[in-house]
Amino acid sequence: MRYATVTLTWTGERVHPVGEIFAHEESVSVEAIRYVSPVGESEYVELLELGGDVDRARTLLAESAAALEHDVTGDGTSGVAYVQCRTAGLVEDLLAVLHEHEIVLDWPMRFYGDDARGLRVTVIGTNRAIQHAAGDLPSEVELNLERTGEYEPDTGRLSQMLTERQLELFELAVREGYYEVPRETTQRNLAESLDLATATVSEHLQRIESKLVGTVVGPA
Repeated sequence: MRYATVTLTWTGERVHPVGEIFAHEESVSVEAIRYVSPVGESEYVELLELGGDVDRARTLLAESAAALEHDVTGDGTSGVAYVQCRTAGLVEDLLAVLHEHEIVLDWPMRFYGDDARGLRVTVIGTNRAIQHAAGDLPSEVELNLERTGEYEPDTGRLSQMLTERQLELFELAVREGYYEVPRETTQRNLAESLDLATATVSEHLQRIESKLVGTVVGPA
């Protein structure tokens, strides 16, 4: 059994209609698609991981005709939205390709890039099936292979736990020696490297460390 982690970029339409709701709103972003499922013949439900102003996200979803039903949990700078919509857009086409070739998608699909026109996806299946699925992607989608190998249950676990920005920060912190004893860099240096405020880096590192500790000792 093989896995492949790929990045998908595309031109034209947004990857799904809900993304268009937040397209021009700097205070809110869709960080990941945790799950998509068809409802009947022409509607879908999605679980979306949100970053930014969660209260603003609630307002935008309530005002949008694209969201038939919605509910948002969370507050502050992160949350999860349940959204029912009439189409899943390009995601619908991607899921159809995976279904046709009997490929398993390792949720979530994470967005990356300043304009959120990229997805990082891990799929699981036979080598032959993965290759054929890659060849049947919609023409507007460009695929780049990041890594592949024999599938193990924990493959990609860290990337599933952390948001794209958190993962980027954590990998930088490890490379720069933030977790060495004594430390070889500071939060200020990490913030300058990523063009972030030091307070933002501090908050992200606290969230990262809380998630990692939780996997070792379990919830309090």
